[in-house]
Amino acid sequence: MRRYSPIPILTMLALVAIIVSACVTTSSASSAPAAPAANAGTTPPPAQIAASTSAPNTNNSSTATPTAVPQPSSGTTTPAATASPGGAIDPFAPVVSIVKQVQPSVVTVLTENGLGSGIVYSADGMIVTNNHVVAGASSYTVAFASGEQVPATLVGTDPIGDVAVLKVDKTGLPAASFETALPQVGQLAVAIGSPLGFEDTVTVGIVSGLQRTVPGSAQESQALVDLIQTDAAISPGNSGGALVDANSQVIGMNVAYIPPSASAVSIGFAIPAVTVSAIANDLIAGKPVQHAFLGIRYGQLTPQIAQQYNINSDHGLVVLEVQSGSPAESAGMKPGDVVLSVAGKDMNQVEDLIAALHDHAPGDTVPVVIERNNQQQTLQVTLGNQS
Repeated sequence: MRRYSPIPILTMLALVAIIVSACVTTSSASSAPAAPAANAGTTPPPAQIAASTSAPNTNNSSTATPTAVPQPSSGTTTPAATASPGGAIDPFAPVVSIVKQVQPSVVTVLTENGLGSGIVYSADGMIVTNNHVVAGASSYTVAFASGEQVPATLVGTDPIGDVAVLKVDKTGLPAASFETALPQVGQLAVAIGSPLGFEDTVTVGIVSGLQRTVPGSAQESQALVDLIQTDAAISPGNSGGALVDANSQVIGMNVAYIPPSASAVSIGFAIPAVTVSAIANDLIAGKPVQHAFLGIRYGQLTPQIAQQYNINSDHGLVVLEVQSGSPAESAGMKPGDVVLSVAGKDMNQVEDLIAALHDHAPGDTVPVVIERNNQQQTLQVTLGNQS
C-alpha cells in the first residue's frame, strides 16, 4: 500500500480500516507504513488502495462517468464443473479455461516508484490501469504474460475516477472483453494481477456486493464509491488488474481492499468495467473526463456540532464553504446549511455525497434538501463539471 490517510467514520471501522485504493506495490510494502501524504491524516483510513509492491525488479518478467447505473446482466452463467480422468468432479475446472483466455490480456505495470497491474484495452496497444499505479512516475514499462517487457507512454489519467491509459508500441495484442452491465451478486469472480509482484496471480471468489462505498475513503480517493465488492483475494500490486466473470469478460478493475489488520476477511473492491470503459474512451479520444460537481466544502454532522449550533437534524453534511460561481451558490446554498439529502439519497457520511454525484452527469438538475435555521427546504441544483 502506498500510503495511509485518516478517516473520520462510522464507529470502529473508521479507526481500523486502511484504504488500499490502488493495488499498487511500493518499496515500503514490506516495511512499516510510510508517513502520511500531505493530503492524508495521521490515523489510518478504513480501506487500503491496492497499491504497488516493492520497487520493480527488471530481472523479473512477467468519472464521462455513466449518468445511470446499469442494471445487472441476466446473461452471465457459470460453466459446470467437469470430471477429472479419475471421475472426481473438479469445481474449479471452469476457472482454468477462464484464466487461459484472459491471462494474456492482464499485464504488470512497472514504474520507478513500484508496480501494479493493467489490462489490455485494445489490440493497438492501449493498456488501462489505475491512476494511482502511475501517479508521480515519469517512466512506464508493461510486462506481458509472455515475459516480454515493453516501454509505455502515458496517454491520459483521471485522478477522480482513478483510471489511467498507457500505450505500448505493439499491435495485435489480446484485448480483454469488457462487460457493459453490472454483474449479479453471488456470481463467479476471478481476480488476475500481480500482487506483491507475483505476476499472473489468480484468485477466485464471488461478487459479494454492488454499489459499495468504502466508509472514510473520501480523504484518500473520490473513486471508492459505486464499487463491486468481492471475496477474491486482492493485495497490493493487484491494482489495475482484472476482475473477470464466468464468461471471461472483465467486470471490474481491482482497486482496493480492507486489510486483515482491520479484522476484515476477504473484502476487496473493483471499479465496474462500464465506468472504466467510459473514462478510458474519453482519455483515448483526448476528451476531458466529466464528473458532476456541486461546489461546496463540507464536513459530517456530529452530535456535538448539532448541539453547539442548535441543529435539529440527526444526520447530514455541514456546509463549511460555498465556492464562488459554483452550482451550489447559484442554487442559493450558504455556509452553515446542513445538507440532508441529494437526489433522494440521505447524507449520513461524507462519502454519500460523492456517491450521489457519481450517479449524475454535469447539467443534471437534482433536488438538494437542506436544513437552515431549523427549517427544511429543497434547492434545485444544476450540477457543474469537475474536470
